[in-house]
Amino acid sequence: MAKGPSLRVVQRKPTEIIQRRTVVDMHGYSDAGPSHRAPQRDNRPAHVSSPPASSSSSNSNSGVQELPGFYFDPEKNRYFRLLPGHNNCNPLTKDQLQEKEREKQRHQRLAEDEKTTKKAPRTGLNTSLLLQKRHLGLLPENSYCRLVHEVKVSGMRRHKLEIQSTDNSNPNTDNFRIIVGDSVCERVFTVNDVSHGGCKYGIMNFSSGSRGSLSVEMCDNLYFTNRKVNSICWASVNYPDSHVLLCLVGAADTPGCVSLLPASLFSNSNPDQPGMLCSFKISTAWSCAWCLNPQFDKSFSTGLSRRVIVKDAETGRTQTYGVGTDVLAQHFALRVPVLFNGCRSGEIFSIDLRQRGRRDHSWKAKRFHHESAITSVRVLQDENYLLAADMLGQIKMWDVRVTKPVLEYIGHNNEHAYLPIHVNEHEGLLLAVGQDCYTRLWSLKDGHLLRTIPSPHPAANDMIPSVVFSSNLGGSRGLPGLLMAVRHDLYYFPYNTDYQEGGELCL
Repeated sequence: MAKGPSLRVVQRKPTEIIQRRTVVDMHGYSDAGPSHRAPQRDNRPAHVSSPPASSSSSNSNSGVQELPGFYFDPEKNRYFRLLPGHNNCNPLTKDQLQEKEREKQRHQRLAEDEKTTKKAPRTGLNTSLLLQKRHLGLLPENSYCRLVHEVKVSGMRRHKLEIQSTDNSNPNTDNFRIIVGDSVCERVFTVNDVSHGGCKYGIMNFSSGSRGSLSVEMCDNLYFTNRKVNSICWASVNYPDSHVLLCLVGAADTPGCVSLLPASLFSNSNPDQPGMLCSFKISTAWSCAWCLNPQFDKSFSTGLSRRVIVKDAETGRTQTYGVGTDVLAQHFALRVPVLFNGCRSGEIFSIDLRQRGRRDHSWKAKRFHHESAITSVRVLQDENYLLAADMLGQIKMWDVRVTKPVLEYIGHNNEHAYLPIHVNEHEGLLLAVGQDCYTRLWSLKDGHLLRTIPSPHPAANDMIPSVVFSSNLGGSRGLPGLLMAVRHDLYYFPYNTDYQEGGELCL
């Protein structure tokens, strides 16, 4: 068989390189597919740019000519085809290259995250300087506390937790999908995907020891369902956080429903007195919320396709509000019985439960809009401000009184996922996990991005971490910290820098 013509690398003008593309396509081969060695960098013209596979690669290869359909590997100093050609053993695609670059960046961030000394969230911000300013009277008490929390957040380090169970022969191998903590974060409701389809759910009990050590025990009474869990919230029927409210999506011949389950149902010690246990036939419920206002303290809401339902859990009395779109997110105010709803259309509106019987849309007390579907809404404690996130990655703080945005939190990543936001006003923090699987923390007061935490596992749309942040993780003796569930693993990020794995934890 005759050999193809050999290639000799010659310094050429950019247009001449493009004209030789067909020769590269036919005869330039390597073990990774068709390729062509790039000209030496010392003689390249300064204005030639590299392929836009990623921002970091573009910056490092600013002197490489872009060839349509080819990718330049700076390590091998070669061009590689992006599409399968004569050599199909190892075709390259832009998605694969971008994923490779993302993984490289994730490993770099993980290495930085493991360092004992981390970058301060703000320039010149450290504990000793803050303490000095406080003693000199240059820093108000509330500002001092807020800034100290920012320093503590920047110093949190990742520790893996072992989930204890009475059945130690059956370790958790099912991936976490949702975790939701109760009001004091002694219990966390979990939803795990099961390999054969459907999901299982239960409660993890947390306890905190000296120096912030944390232990976790999984309840034995796990429940399985072939339906998808869309939304969860804790409910206070008999006492605070006595129940859990779940929205289950219908599957095949099984209709969707909203279930109110007593937390004692999942107790290892006393499962004999479950309390109120009921299920409401409400199909395609996207969201749910429990009302804590004394006037409607047994009421809950569900957001459906084109409807909002408010139901009394004891009497079954139902109020229905017609909406022109899907209601994806809900949250009740506490002082007044007002329900805030976020829609797929980008609209956010409130309903005052005291105004009954209105058939037109005059019951919409407040209305404002985002540019994309709303994924989460949270009312702040003074109830004059509301936080909302959407599927464009925008997170905004709205002044409810004038229905105008007053602050935006930059950096969140979302294109189409149904992702919540988490607010901790005591520490002045806002948290959100993006579709890129990074957990970001902002200052609630001014929107400053304090920290970006990479996932311990490779990013994937079905492996987005679920997090819980609490001022007292593990109960009244606990310290502030972040709990992260990703795949089948559970991680703890404590404020306490002296935290030792294997101390009081059974690891």
